[in-house]
Amino acid sequence: MVSGIFILCFLAFSQFADAQESSSDLKTQWASQLNVDEPLPEYPRPQLKRAKWENLNGQWDYGITNQAGERPTTYDGKITVPFAVESSLSGVKKRVGDDEVVWYRTKFQVPASWKNQNVVLHFGAVDWEATVYVNGKLVGMHQGGYDPFSFDVTTTLNRSGWQELMVKVWDPSSDGTQPRGKQVTKPSGIWYTPVTGIWQTVWMEPVPQQSIQNIKITPDIDQGRLMVKTVGNGQLGDGYSVQLTALDGGTTVASAKGSVGQDVALNIKDAKLWSPDNPFLYDLKVALLRNGKKVDEVESYFGMRKISAVKDANGHMRMALNNQVLFQYGTLDQGWWPDGLYTAPSDEALAYDIKVTKKLGFNTIRKHVKVEPARWYYHCDRLGMLVWQDMPNGDKSADWRGPSGYDGREMERSAQSAHQYYKEWKAIMDANHNKPSIVMWVPFNEAWGQFNTVEVINWTMEYDPSRLVNGPSGGNFFAAGHTVDEHRYPGPSMPQRNLHAPDIINGRILLLGEFGGLGLPLEGHLWQKDKNWGYRNLTGRDELLSSYKDLLAKIPTLIKDGLSAAIYTQTTDVEGEVNGLMTYDRAIIKMDVDEVHKANSALYKN
Repeated sequence: MVSGIFILCFLAFSQFADAQESSSDLKTQWASQLNVDEPLPEYPRPQLKRAKWENLNGQWDYGITNQAGERPTTYDGKITVPFAVESSLSGVKKRVGDDEVVWYRTKFQVPASWKNQNVVLHFGAVDWEATVYVNGKLVGMHQGGYDPFSFDVTTTLNRSGWQELMVKVWDPSSDGTQPRGKQVTKPSGIWYTPVTGIWQTVWMEPVPQQSIQNIKITPDIDQGRLMVKTVGNGQLGDGYSVQLTALDGGTTVASAKGSVGQDVALNIKDAKLWSPDNPFLYDLKVALLRNGKKVDEVESYFGMRKISAVKDANGHMRMALNNQVLFQYGTLDQGWWPDGLYTAPSDEALAYDIKVTKKLGFNTIRKHVKVEPARWYYHCDRLGMLVWQDMPNGDKSADWRGPSGYDGREMERSAQSAHQYYKEWKAIMDANHNKPSIVMWVPFNEAWGQFNTVEVINWTMEYDPSRLVNGPSGGNFFAAGHTVDEHRYPGPSMPQRNLHAPDIINGRILLLGEFGGLGLPLEGHLWQKDKNWGYRNLTGRDELLSSYKDLLAKIPTLIKDGLSAAIYTQTTDVEGEVNGLMTYDRAIIKMDVDEVHKANSALYKN
């Protein structure tokens, strides 16, 4: 029965497998507002903020060469960083083969006020392998398309004047084993245009020689405290300590002092709990002290919330937020843009999808096989949106059913591929640990690249016991994790106890991780002229709303039988998929907002 679900999904899009690559010039309303000299000017890291910094986004030189080639002596033109080479907003819109590399070059100056401080160069994300040079000197290499990385470039800087920054990027896309989500070299159906190179903000900041490198924040509402671990940089011996201050507006509500590298408790009395209905955020200041004198300080924020599994009066396992059962109803959110691909054209655009999702009455977003910039999670934190965070799939993911279907077997990854998975998954979890909006980790989706399932799930649970773990989402289940998550199109349905081994079902939360997929193409807002599809194709907006309501009318019965959450496919159209609540260009919300909000809100009353 389980495999039949996925055969249905396959039939829905297999007829479009021969779809041609699009040369679409479809754009969002924000594209025309883009300042190519200063794109995405907002501070990129809201939970570790310093007063001084410089944004390096803008017009860089670029060149595409053979992978084995030397750095170019002349460049192909200008590229708008941080938009991927394949995107229209980059100004390039070219495909890059797995035997090619992209070279980036720009120049910058270090402000005179940064004198006697170290200079740290930051990249929000580069897909996939980035080698970085400053003034011709190698400063480091990073592999991973979804996690931020930094290099201290102080020793490579000229004493004054212009500095040269060069970045070499190689990305094998679907020809490699690395995590890459839905990118493929030949996009069609549920697979999309590849993304190569810098796709998040590049920036730099001055820091003292002894500084705060990172902080790890974990709320504990049962004990009324926040645990904070400060990671320092430089030689931090005797005499160094950290001072923590939590604030509600401008009022201090808690303070504590402790050691660098150790968990320090901030007692938050009568905490205001974070939830979708009340997304309250405290401010946090973290100061590094030497013999009681401040040498470095960062600003952050946190939300006091708890996600857990509880058993209800009928013996069903449920998800609870702040110890109260809450049905989670959300959208599958791919995070793709017709003009920027992986990168939203502006911060306003980045927040727009979340605002519309909330306005429609959803309380959850499943971020599907992609990781967003830190500011996306910041908007979820401040607006009040629960997030299930997927690990981007990789290796043999283009074989949508995996190597052996859904019969309990797994693919065999090479040692290199397995190592890269663990390395990137850990980096993604580390980078996003502090976000109160993230309540669930999803290591695998529909057997795509699924391997060592029990080991991966158990490792994820142990590494972050403060969240739930849903893996795998959509099938090929093992007796591991907090959940059992079925996908059904159009659905809805839920995992059935008589279809799965008792050790898989018993004691686990039952989820519908994907359903719906009602398709409606709207002329003038399409990525491609034809071969647009949904899991069920409809002819008009009235029929779409009626069909949507019919699907939702079946969910209350499932909730009573034990269903704890459902995820509707999907937030927006994406390339050839037209099953979005919005068109790909975000110009049209396809159904009446008030009607959808009313239908969605009824689910939380069960």
